[in-house]
Amino acid sequence: MSISQAIPSINGQIILEGDSGLGKSMFLRHLLKTSPRTIVYLPAQKCDKGIIEAIQIKLHGQAQDAEFLKNLIYSGAIDICIDGLNEVTADTRAKICQFVESYFRGNIIMTTQSLEWTPPKTAKIYYLQTLTPQQIEEFLISRTPLLPQDAKLKGFDYEKACKTYLAETLNSQQSSEELAASLRILSNPMDLTLVSLMMAQGKQPNLFNLQEQQYKLMAEEYLREWKHDFPLKKFAATVYQLRLNDQQALPSEEFHQELLSMEDEKYKMVVSRQWQDNNAEAKKEWFFRHDKIMEFFLVQNFLGNSDDIEARLIDHMGDPRFRGVYFLLGLLLPVDAAKELRERLIQYAADTKDHTVSDTFVQLLRTR
Repeated sequence: MSISQAIPSINGQIILEGDSGLGKSMFLRHLLKTSPRTIVYLPAQKCDKGIIEAIQIKLHGQAQDAEFLKNLIYSGAIDICIDGLNEVTADTRAKICQFVESYFRGNIIMTTQSLEWTPPKTAKIYYLQTLTPQQIEEFLISRTPLLPQDAKLKGFDYEKACKTYLAETLNSQQSSEELAASLRILSNPMDLTLVSLMMAQGKQPNLFNLQEQQYKLMAEEYLREWKHDFPLKKFAATVYQLRLNDQQALPSEEFHQELLSMEDEKYKMVVSRQWQDNNAEAKKEWFFRHDKIMEFFLVQNFLGNSDDIEARLIDHMGDPRFRGVYFLLGLLLPVDAAKELRERLIQYAADTKDHTVSDTFVQLLRTR
């Protein structure tokens, strides 16, 4: 069953759980766009002071009154979307759960990746399923009309390359763990879109290093166009500071050339948004297309051997904003270093009872 059939509207209390890249946030945007009702969208990170407080910031006039707002929510007059429960601390999740259970008549939908937590007893959980091999092939071929104009493979050649690649990658002769890992990546539409772009350029996608492969292809073209190397270290350090400050817009003045290259339709690493300010002046901002792309640049700040990196690895173990970075480290670090980090994460989980990172890290490292 498709997600739009299972959840045609926000009715009651719903938790939508699925891996990064399966389309949870996109589905919320679909609900926001198509619903005739009043909906409030809240990133879970904005709920650290409370849900009522987060909604009040978005409203004006009488609607800001806390009691009036509570009555609207309790009566179901306002629907609420809370996106990214996995990106906040356990304390913030607890506040959200308490709110949801208190307003059990309210229409509330929440999204999260898989994690160890106790969901609200009043909510129904829907799990986003991965694609089947047949759906994977259909998805890749459906990209044909959307391929870049200068794609090396188009039409029949592209379809043939996709089928050959999938036959090799999903070969049943490989170990069950390798096959399961390949299926997990290929059944993710976010990663599958990237596979499609690489296939169209005549490249052989490396499923376990897609983001780095995408970056290298972009950096090679960046060098040809701008006659100097992409400033990875400087750009990654800036992304790290933006993440620490919970900022999303990328600094276009400092990295204008870089953002133009990353926005190219062959790579689609960033997207731009344009609007007019109050003075009718044109404005433009760039954002990462997905957290997975941002995390590739973030992880650069955690690779290597230095006291600063060592301290960073320890400091962010309990920071949900860097959860995906640790999962990348499980795949990118040398095996011995990854095992050492695994032990640290296990010890951290034992001390704090927070297993949101350690359990998945162990599973990822096991595939290596």
